[in-house]
This record gives sequence, structure tokens and C-alpha cells, in this order.
Amino acid sequence: MASSTTTDRPTTVDDSTGADRNGDIVLGAAVVAMGLVAGLFFFSAIAVMPALTAADDRTLVDAMQQMIDKIENPAFFLAFLGAPALAAVALAQARRSGSAKIAGWIVAGLALYTVMVIITFAVHIPLNEDLKDAGDPARIENLAEVRDDFVTPWVAWDIVRTLATIAAFAALTWALALRGRTARRSA
Repeated sequence: MASSTTTDRPTTVDDSTGADRNGDIVLGAAVVAMGLVAGLFFFSAIAVMPALTAADDRTLVDAMQQMIDKIENPAFFLAFLGAPALAAVALAQARRSGSAKIAGWIVAGLALYTVMVIITFAVHIPLNEDLKDAGDPARIENLAEVRDDFVTPWVAWDIVRTLATIAAFAALTWALALRGRTARRSA
């Protein structure tokens, strides 16, 4: 089909201000940040948690307590908070330029990321807090019960949030690909 819709093309192209380049950079940075979060969760789901669930109770509880403590660092928060912030800016830019398809894929990415955040706050953070509150693994009376109460729901929901984050990454990646196509057509 030879015709294309105007909603896929920017209504104004102002290369002198660098608006198009800025949009590329912001959406590209959102894709990278989302990819980092998706990669972290993917690695946890396919390697870290299978290894820990194969370990003894004390090793799992001790390792998870350590990871829960160590994950709260500037690099993690930069990606975790940066991904949706950059995607939101990219969404505003896409809407301003009249790129409805690109904006739609960014919205999809943000919605999927929101699913991950809800799961994290509703399931993982409370489980993490319960595990930290259990205390020193060497002093926990019923270590097997603490492990069982933690690991089954944590792993199951970790898979769901991993899939949601990978899908968010894919949606933003597709938005970036569409942005590149739109730029080539308007050039």
C-alpha cells in the first residue's frame, strides 16, 4: 500500500533545534535502561534463583538476605527509576510530534513496566522484608519454614515480573524501530 498516515510522521521536523535527535536519544536511553532491568530480572529468573533453590535452606536465606540488602544501590535505582522516567519523556515527545503509533508502543511499555512495579511492591518487597525480619540464618529456629514461605511465591511472581519487563523492553524497542522508520520516510 503506497499511502501512509500522517500520524506516523512528525508534524514538524526542526533539525535546527535537534528535536528529532533529542527524541532518538531519549527513547534510545529508555530502551537501554529498560533492557538493563529486564536483563537483571532475566538473569535472576534463569540462573540466580534456580541455583539458590537447589542450595540448602541456610544458604538460600543468607544469600537472599544479602542480595536484598545489596540491590538497593545507585546503579540499580538509576535503571529502575530511569527506565520509566525516560519512557515518559519519550512519550511526551512522540505525542508532541504527532507520532501516534510510536506513542502507543511507549504507552504499552509503560503499562507493562507498571505491572512489574505492582508485582514488586505487592509481592517481592513484603516477602523480602519478612525474610530480613527473620534474622540471622544461624539463629532461625525453623529455617525450612522460613525458606518455604519465601521461595515459592517469590520465584513464581519473579517469573511473571520478568516476562512483563521483557515485554516492556520489546515494546520500547519496537517504538524505537518505528521512530527510525518514520525518520527515514520523512528524510
